[in-house]
Amino acid sequence: MDADPAQWFYDRVSQNFIQQHRIEEVLYRGQTKFQSIEIFRSGSFGKCLVLDGKMQSSEVDEFIYHEALVQPAMLTHPGAETVFIAGGGEGATLREVLSHNTVKRAVMIDIDAEVIAACKRFLPDHSRGAFADKRTELHYVDARDYLAKCREAFDIIIIDLPEPIEEGPAYLLYTREFYQLVRQRLTGNGIISVQSGSASLTELLNFSSVNNTLKSVFPIVCPYQVDVPAFGGAWGFCLASLNLDPLRLSPAEIDDRIAARSLNRLKGYDGLSHQGMFSLPKHLRTELSRQTRLITDNQPLYTYAARQ
Repeated sequence: MDADPAQWFYDRVSQNFIQQHRIEEVLYRGQTKFQSIEIFRSGSFGKCLVLDGKMQSSEVDEFIYHEALVQPAMLTHPGAETVFIAGGGEGATLREVLSHNTVKRAVMIDIDAEVIAACKRFLPDHSRGAFADKRTELHYVDARDYLAKCREAFDIIIIDLPEPIEEGPAYLLYTREFYQLVRQRLTGNGIISVQSGSASLTELLNFSSVNNTLKSVFPIVCPYQVDVPAFGGAWGFCLASLNLDPLRLSPAEIDDRIAARSLNRLKGYDGLSHQGMFSLPKHLRTELSRQTRLITDNQPLYTYAARQ
């Protein structure tokens, strides 16, 4: 192993667990008003985006994360026309949303214009022209403030934000009060999809707390997981709704909807994958059921910050 620490990125998953990625080339490094940003080419995963010292996506396996975040909600809905995205600076979440021929309008809100500018320049394959799509409406404001002031309802609301770090830009978008606001901005069959952090056995606090907090607001909450190699293992997501349950859809029904919407570029998600990602192992179901932590504005949850 190369002994030069400058040639390695140390991804601090927690205070007790660090994974390393060998850096072949640093493409961009800077500090915005809200967070630090780094884009580098790694030995195993190609181009990688890092915010506040935390790996956000990699060129090689970003499709796993973004398809898992977007497609279960979009395919569970019978025909989503309006979609709201909080975060998602790379544009890959937007790309997955716009792959659906039912979508007429996608409102993407990201507070950090510098992150999007860097991703457009150095990670164009993530967005694949999504920012230029006529259905895209992009705003550089706080997502919670936008939802509080708007009076429209959305079929799908996707929360694709960095983990909640103290003094970071996202921690108040993981609280019960925020999810209550989201509920008010959903249509009758609306769905919220939330990236919820690590699903590794020793790092479940964020995932289980998000799941429990959503359950205090929505009658239907379905946690699920996929393996994201660049993140070091299993990653958690939660889908919540007033009426629609993704567990009621068979693999064949999911595949039929994929075909009807001409989703020909999916690489990791289909009917069988849908069934698998919601079929959580017993130990994970047990840990999620034990969690009583509610994330609130007055008692927010902070994951470990890697900015020391």
